Amino acid sequence: MIWIGVGVAFVALLFAIDAVAPTLYDASLPTRAQDGLTLALSVLIESLPFVVLGVVLSIVVQVWVPPGVLERWMPRRAWARRMVLALLGMFIPVCECGNVPFARGLLMRGFTVPETLTFLIAAPIVNPIVIITTHQAFGFDDGILIARLLGGYAIANLVGWLYSRHPSPDSLLTERFRDTCALRQAQGPGVGARGHWNRTLAQFVIELRAVMPALIIGSALAGAVQVLVPRDTLLAIGSNPALSIVAMIALAMVVSICSNVDSFFALSFASTFTPGSIVAFLLVGPLVDVKMLALMRTTFTWRTLGGIVVIVVLAAFAIGTGVNLLV
Repeated sequence: MIWIGVGVAFVALLFAIDAVAPTLYDASLPTRAQDGLTLALSVLIESLPFVVLGVVLSIVVQVWVPPGVLERWMPRRAWARRMVLALLGMFIPVCECGNVPFARGLLMRGFTVPETLTFLIAAPIVNPIVIITTHQAFGFDDGILIARLLGGYAIANLVGWLYSRHPSPDSLLTERFRDTCALRQAQGPGVGARGHWNRTLAQFVIELRAVMPALIIGSALAGAVQVLVPRDTLLAIGSNPALSIVAMIALAMVVSICSNVDSFFALSFASTFTPGSIVAFLLVGPLVDVKMLALMRTTFTWRTLGGIVVIVVLAAFAIGTGVNLLV
C-alpha cells in the first residue's frame, strides 16, 4: 500500500510540474513517462542476470568454499588485504549489481566491513568485462581507460582506509543484516552434502528476498529521475572544464547504466564533453548511482552510504580535473 501511495504521488507531481512549468521539458508528459518506464525496465532486465550470478557466487563463497581457504591467501596486514581484495573483482565477471550479494557473502564469511567495502567499490571497475568494453569504446585515447582503472582502484582503497579508522565498523551495517549474520553463525557449517544443499537453497532465498526489492526500487528511481530531470540542462554545460565534470557526475548517478556497457553510453558524449568529465562519469556511475545505492542499502546504513557518496564524488571530481589538466 505504501508504494501504491508513492506511485500516485509521483504521477500527481508530474502533472503538477507540467501545469506550473509547461515549457520546462521539450517532450510531452506521455513521451517522458514512456521513456522513464523504458529505462526502468531496461535497467531491471539488464541487471537481473548479474544479480542472480552474484547471489550464486555469494553462496559458493559462504557455503561451498571450506573455512580458511580464502583467508589463507590473504596478507596479514590490513592495508595489504584491502589492496588484494580490491583486485578480486578481476576474477568476477559481474557488474555492480552482482557484486553486492557477493560482498554480503564476504561479510558473512567474516571479512571486515572496510575490507568488503574496498572490494565492493573496486570490483565494478576492475572486472574483465568492464576493462574490455572500456577499451573497445575509447582505446587508450586521452588516458580514459587508464584513468578509470587506476582511479577506481585508488578510490576503493581510499574508502577502505577511511572506514578502517571507524571506531565501530559493525555499526556501518544495518541492524537487519547484522541479525542475518548472527543467524548464519548460529546455524553452523552444516553436515555433509545434504546440509550444504539445504543451506544453499535457504541462502539463495534469503539473498534474493534482500536484493530484488532494492533492485526494483532502484530501477524505478532511475526511470523516475529520467522523467523529472531535463537532460538538456545537463548537456548545455558540457564544454566547461569544471561544470562538465559536475554534469557528468550527476548524469552518472541518474541514468544507472550497468558498468559492463556504460562506456558506450559515455562515448556518445565524448565529442562535446571534456575527457575528465567522461572519466568522472565512468567512475561515479558504477559506484554510487541510485540503483547501486538502493542495493547497498540492504547491507549498509544511510549514514554509511552518504559518506561513501561524498568520498567517491569528491575523488572522481579530483581525478577528472587532473585528466583535464593533463590532456
